[in-house]
Amino acid sequence: MTWGLDVTADDAAEQLTTFHDAGGTLIDTADVYQDGHAEEILGDLLTHHIPRDEIILATKAAARRKPGPFGGGASRGALLAALDESLHRLGTDHIDLWQLQAWDPSVPLDETLAALDTAVTTGRVRYTGIANYTGWQTATAAAHQNHHPTRTPLISTQVEYSLLERGIEREVVPATAHHGLGILAWAPLGRGVLTGKYRNATPPDSRGATTHLAGYVDHHRTERAARIVQALLTAAEGLNTTPAHVALAWVRDRPGITAPILGARTTPQLKTALTTEDLTLPPAIRAALDDISAPQHTYPETQ
Repeated sequence: MTWGLDVTADDAAEQLTTFHDAGGTLIDTADVYQDGHAEEILGDLLTHHIPRDEIILATKAAARRKPGPFGGGASRGALLAALDESLHRLGTDHIDLWQLQAWDPSVPLDETLAALDTAVTTGRVRYTGIANYTGWQTATAAAHQNHHPTRTPLISTQVEYSLLERGIEREVVPATAHHGLGILAWAPLGRGVLTGKYRNATPPDSRGATTHLAGYVDHHRTERAARIVQALLTAAEGLNTTPAHVALAWVRDRPGITAPILGARTTPQLKTALTTEDLTLPPAIRAALDDISAPQHTYPETQ
């Protein structure tokens, strides 16, 4: 998300090489990140650093890029034009996972999803998914695609999910389980808050200290978050690891989660996060974290 902004092209190359060498396969971006510059950086790296066929390449479209009738959105024309532009920037002839980044209430759903069918049947996309859809939107879109065998089914949704943001458990997770979608969890570290580095102040070299991402981080700097971070610190101390490792392991092992999406700012951060695979949370610690971060479930979800 911040390639070309907080992460330079050289740093991005180092991160991608590190990720690939560790066995990583899925790289996720979007056409709106730095107005396409993030895709351009990634496309250059897949041309000159990492073999394209060793990466599952995911990108997103349907977010409005600029005002006016030609500024994006989820119409057939806007989506297919955005796809061609992404393919050009990424330097490839196909996207492995193409995701609708936002629901567009101004466009009939049938038109939006028909664009996904066209993208797959023309060979420009292998699989399709959605991102940031509510529960009813997820179920409606998935059911629409599953209704007829000629339509391409949705295989995934990408949503924010962490110990600080568990809202998807009310409706999105049941919808994905029913319709067979995998979940890619963005911001699994609570936008950085679950690392514990924002407990007492804002580190000057952090994303929370930047003008463009301060609000993004501050969204989760609450009293509730402070209690959850303290519980993470206690758990991490008992396991001789870091709060970030505990938070990532918790998300990784939740029902329906395919993988957490890492958005590391530096290569050392990425390397540290990747070692989470070696951590298994004891049931007692998992239960304690579940309890302190539990979302409120009431009628009708409790039926």
